[in-house]
Amino acid sequence: MADSRQRADPGSTEELQARRLDRDRLPRHLAVIMDGNGRWAQQRGMPRIEGHRSAVTAVRETVEACRRLGLEVLTLYAFSTENWNRPRAEVWALMNLIKEYVGAELERLAEGGVRLRLLGRWRELDPSVVAALERARSATRECDGMTLNVALNYSGRSEIVDACRRLVTDWASGQPAEIDEATVGRYLSTAEQPDPDLLIRTSGEHRISNLLLWQIAYTELYFTDTLWPDFRRRDLYRALLDYQGRRRRFGGVEASVSRVAGRRGA
Repeated sequence: MADSRQRADPGSTEELQARRLDRDRLPRHLAVIMDGNGRWAQQRGMPRIEGHRSAVTAVRETVEACRRLGLEVLTLYAFSTENWNRPRAEVWALMNLIKEYVGAELERLAEGGVRLRLLGRWRELDPSVVAALERARSATRECDGMTLNVALNYSGRSEIVDACRRLVTDWASGQPAEIDEATVGRYLSTAEQPDPDLLIRTSGEHRISNLLLWQIAYTELYFTDTLWPDFRRRDLYRALLDYQGRRRRFGGVEASVSRVAGRRGA
């Protein structure tokens, strides 16, 4: 497969879709539930881990395409707290794959100005995984382009619980604050980031699966039957075009995405 940094064929469907996108009406924050790796492998008579391995291309293309489009934030749901219920061999192989990906993609991310940020209780992972993630965070800390959130050992409910714990701890130490939505938001792992405008879930499932429960209160949802290892730029562009055709009300009067794109949580 050609390197994702190469330009697409000007006459291809992919390039035509890209040209149709209104760059002034793109989401500031895109979240993706990367689902279907296991089914992709099973359909081909392969071990489930091969589906995870094949998904790396989809991750690479999505990150690069979002960076080129100028999105501020991309969140990828990589491993939930519930995923520990999977077979131990699969989990162990997936952890090794995460280390491999971080090592292989670090230079590309840094060159592209992509800052890596981690969501969830990722520090509870195997020490070797934590060390690799720490190196990547440190190496991209000063990058000022797109922020790439990777949710690892993540649970939306746990994130809210952890935020409440930190808030109570600060109160106990003499740092009281008014308890309102803005205060809670400052204690979440996505503090200072816009809430997701669009959430994509692959594989035909229609669930949120505990991702960014607080932050997606007014997020537009897009579901596709495409399994994540098959997800490419054309699929991303199709989702973005669908998003640009929607009207967003936020509990009030109708407004186009272009009118609300600049507000937090738009």
